[in-house]
Amino acid sequence: MKKEKIIFWSSTTLIFLFEGVMTAATSHTEMAKEGISHLGYPEYFGVMLAVAKVLGVLALMIPAVPKRVKEWAYAGFAFDFIAALVSLWVVDGVTPMLLLPIVFMGVLAASYTSFHKLNR
Repeated sequence: MKKEKIIFWSSTTLIFLFEGVMTAATSHTEMAKEGISHLGYPEYFGVMLAVAKVLGVLALMIPAVPKRVKEWAYAGFAFDFIAALVSLWVVDGVTPMLLLPIVFMGVLAASYTSFHKLNR
């Protein structure tokens, strides 16, 4: 049980830092706006995505949030990472940047699996 807690909190904290803190701190910058437009998305999509990511990480990190809401947050992040992978692949082709959504999908899978092991 202790091992699962460590895996859960470590992986969930990585998601929190990457998807929540970093998004909240940088989503309004010119570089972020250029990144969104480079992939062919309108500027408002970046704002909507940033809000959804921050709400999602809060759902994952706050223990009092119902399990059903956490499931939706996990699903949302999975869709986000899949969409990021496809968008980067279509626009830029095969580049090292494709590894980022793949790696974070693995971190998300570790968090999700350990979440369910802890809640059995």
